[in-house]
Amino acid sequence: MCIAVWLWQSDPRYPLLLLLNRDEYHDRPTKPIHWWDDSCQILGGKDCLAGGTWMGCKRDGRLAFLTNVLEPNPFPSAKSRGNLPLRFLRSGKSPLEFAEEVAAEADQYNGFNLILVDICSKSMVYVSNRPKGQPASIQEVTPGLHVLSNAKLDSPWHKAQRLGKNFMQLLSKYGNAELLKKEMVEQLMRDTVKADRVRLPNTGVDSEWEFKLSSIFVDAESKQGRYGTRSSAAVTMKADGEVSIYETYLEKGVWKDHTINFQIKEA
Repeated sequence: MCIAVWLWQSDPRYPLLLLLNRDEYHDRPTKPIHWWDDSCQILGGKDCLAGGTWMGCKRDGRLAFLTNVLEPNPFPSAKSRGNLPLRFLRSGKSPLEFAEEVAAEADQYNGFNLILVDICSKSMVYVSNRPKGQPASIQEVTPGLHVLSNAKLDSPWHKAQRLGKNFMQLLSKYGNAELLKKEMVEQLMRDTVKADRVRLPNTGVDSEWEFKLSSIFVDAESKQGRYGTRSSAAVTMKADGEVSIYETYLEKGVWKDHTINFQIKEA
């Protein structure tokens, strides 16, 4: 599970402002955001078990991230969802072209929400293979505020509404000042407030598990082991092409952080 909030094409200084939490079992091997040693020069975190990523980008201004859909009885033999952002970044296709490709094979994956971005062409596309039994949905993401958790884009879950409201309030405090990504992560993405039980979504999974996952920052125990937020990232893409990614991540029980900057180079 994960949650992301972003502002798209609404601030003349920052075409994209993105905050994202990645939730996963603590014993699943992971590498923090780094430049991958491959011909495509992808920048992203890495799931060392399946080989994919939850968020990645390139110097050409393309970016992709995804969240899983919270649902019971996932198929253990399904394809890895973490491979979808990598395929987009390696494909050279536009967000819409790749979304259409994914939609044609969407039933081969467990539930996912995938965001595809090309900052240079000002294109952002959302694709999801849920609800089950229906064709995959594709939509152009409109300028403005959006939140994606573990249901459809902008679903009114407690954590999504809380994060969206707090995000906009914090941005209003900054005014024209330079955004402080570390402070944004600490103030917004470490929020452990859970939903009232009457406001929990009915996803079909155990209601106690839904309750444990209902906060923005997750720290929970399950039969499979400790589960929760493993990393948080703040991504700023400026109008002049400067990209900065601040990440704080859990490594062997210790929280660490780093910042990576680069310049977009249009093809």
